[in-house]
Amino acid sequence: MKMVVIGGTGLIGTKVVTKLRGQGHEVVAAAPSTGVNALTGEGLDEALAGAQVVVDVANSPSFEDQAVLKFFETSGRNLLAAEAKAGVKHHVALSVVGTERLLGSGYFRGKMAQEKLITAGRIPYTLVRATQFFEFMGGIAKAGTEGDTVRVSTALMQPISSDDVSDAVVEAALGAPVQGIIEVAGPERMRVADVVQRYMNAKQDGRKVIADAHALYFGVELDDQSLTPGDQARMGPTRFEEWLRRSAT
Repeated sequence: MKMVVIGGTGLIGTKVVTKLRGQGHEVVAAAPSTGVNALTGEGLDEALAGAQVVVDVANSPSFEDQAVLKFFETSGRNLLAAEAKAGVKHHVALSVVGTERLLGSGYFRGKMAQEKLITAGRIPYTLVRATQFFEFMGGIAKAGTEGDTVRVSTALMQPISSDDVSDAVVEAALGAPVQGIIEVAGPERMRVADVVQRYMNAKQDGRKVIADAHALYFGVELDDQSLTPGDQARMGPTRFEEWLRRSAT
C-alpha cells in the first residue's frame, strides 16, 4: 500500500516512515527538503498519486499567532484538495490533547482550525491527539527561563515518548478511519514543574525551577485538565525515567 507522510523528515515523521516501510509499505517521506511543500502546494499532486493513506505530522515552523494559523489552514486546505484529486481513502493527522481547552494560545487556535478542516471535509479521517512529548521538556524549560531561574506551571500533565506517539500514528494509519479522535498519553500523571525539574537534573542543569500556578504555557494559564487526556485514552508504555536513561546513553 502506498502511504505519504507529510512532515516525514521530522521527529515523529521519520519514525512513522521507518516503521511503515519496515512493514513492507511504499512510503513517501514528504517535506520541503524532499520537494513536497503542503504550504505552497509544490509537489503534492505528484507525491500523492496512487496513495491510499496520507499521514500529516507536519508542524508550523513558526509559533507566531498569524503564522501558525496560516500554516495549518493553508497547508490543510492544500493537502485535502490534493487528496480528493488523488482518491486518498484515509487521512490521519497528529494533533494535541487539550486543543479545545487551550484556545487562548495562537498555536492551539491553529491546531483547532486544522482539525475543523479535516472533520468538515470528505476524506475519511482519524485524528490522533497526543499529550506533550518527553522530548519537548527542554523547550518548556527554555520558554520559562528568567535569568538563572526557570518558571513553569504546577498543573498536571501526562507526557509521552515520541516513539510511543509514532506507534499510535502507525496503528491508526494501518487501521480503518474512525471518523473521530484517538487520544494517546504516557503512563504517568505528573506536575509540569516536577517533570521539568527531573529533566534538568538529568541534563545536569543546575538552574532553579520555580513552580508557579500562574506560569504560562504557550501563552495560556493551565489547570489540571488542560494537558491531561480523557478516560478512554490509550497509554504508551514508556515511563519518563526509562526515557531519561535511554536519552543519556
